[in-house]
Amino acid sequence: MAGSNRQAAEVLHNAVIQAHGALQARTPLVQCITNVVSSNYMANILLAAGASPAMVDNTQEAGLFAGVADALLINLGTPTDSQVESMRLAAAAAQQAGKPWVLDPIGAGGLPWRGAIALELLQHRPTTIRGNPSEIKGLSGLGSGARGMDSSDEPESAVPAALELLRHCRTVGASGAVDHLVGHYEERPTLIRVYGGSCLQPRVTATGCALGALVAAYQAVAEPLVATVAAHASFAIAGKLAAERHAAPGSFAVAFIDELYALDEARIQQHLRIDVTSLVSPP
Repeated sequence: MAGSNRQAAEVLHNAVIQAHGALQARTPLVQCITNVVSSNYMANILLAAGASPAMVDNTQEAGLFAGVADALLINLGTPTDSQVESMRLAAAAAQQAGKPWVLDPIGAGGLPWRGAIALELLQHRPTTIRGNPSEIKGLSGLGSGARGMDSSDEPESAVPAALELLRHCRTVGASGAVDHLVGHYEERPTLIRVYGGSCLQPRVTATGCALGALVAAYQAVAEPLVATVAAHASFAIAGKLAAERHAAPGSFAVAFIDELYALDEARIQQHLRIDVTSLVSPP
C-alpha cells in the first residue's frame, strides 16, 4: 500500500463542495426501490439533502420510471417476489438508459435467496455498491458475517472484498465508524477514508439505507467516486454536528435531517475530514 495522497485529498475535498452545489441546483429525481422499514426516513433524508425521492417499486412502472429518473437505488432489505421483479426491471432499464444506480445488498452474505438476487443484479452493472462491512464481504464471497442492517466487522476488513467487487461497479462503500470507500483515482485503485459521524447513527433505523439513496442522488450530478465520497461526507458531517446537540436516538434522528438540510460550503470546508491512499495491492 502506498502512502497517503494529500494532493488527491485536497482535490476530492473541493470536488465534494462542487457536487453539493450541483445537487442543490439540480434537485435530481431518485427512484428508490427499498424496504418497508426505510421508505419514510429515506424520502425525508433525500428531501433535506436537496434531492427528490420517488418510491416507485411496482412491476408495472419500475422499469419505465428507471429510464425517466436521474438515478436509482435498489435496496434488498425486505424483498418480496413482486419487488424483486421490479428490481430486475429497473436495473435493466437503468443500465440500458445509462442512468447511475446503487445496490445496497442488505443481508446478501447471510441469506441465500437474496444473495442470489444480488448476484443477478450485479449483471446490470451498478455504479456503486454500498453496505456495511459484513455485507460487502458476503457479497464478494469473502465472508459470511452479514446480519441484516447490522455489521459484525470493521470497515477496514472489507477493503479486499470491496476491491474484488470493483469488477462489477465503479465504487464500493463500506460504512462504519470510519467509512472506507474504494474506486479508481487517476486510474489507480484507491481507498478513501471518511471521518466523522456519530455512534447514534446505527441506532436510528434506515440511516444506512438512506445513505445509499443519497449516494444515488449524488451520482446524478457528479462522477462516481466524487459522488460516493460526497454522500458519505454529508452523512459524516451531519451526524457529527447532530450528536453535538443531542445524545439520544429520537432527537438525534430529527437533528440529523436538520443538519443535512443546513449543510453548505462553509460547513463542508470546516468539518470534512478525508484521507486518500493509492493501493498497490489489496491490504
